[in-house]
Amino acid sequence: MDLADFNARWLKAWSDKDVPRLCAFYADDCVYKDPQTAAGITGQAALSAYLTGLFAAMPPTIYTPEEIWPIEGGYCGRWYAAMGEGGSAGRMRGFDLVILKGDRIALNEVYVHQMPA
Repeated sequence: MDLADFNARWLKAWSDKDVPRLCAFYADDCVYKDPQTAAGITGQAALSAYLTGLFAAMPPTIYTPEEIWPIEGGYCGRWYAAMGEGGSAGRMRGFDLVILKGDRIALNEVYVHQMPA
């Protein structure tokens, strides 16, 4: 699998706020964790419900991949996000731990921090 291509297509689905396309990247029994879900979300149905609410509350956001590092069973990736027109609603830098099961995400842990305007 071309991990850089996978990561770019996955982040594009995040930017597009396309919940069905985004969830298709995840295994049925996936585990997802971000700062708002520290205990984690398990399963595609729960992830879909979470993302639907999250995207409804967020301004348009463009996720741009910066770099990935292959690791045993997956990869780590760093990205930037600009929220609102040109980052007018804020900017973030993020890091993902992605563990794959075949060609789908089994575990995704997301770490983010706000950046100065």
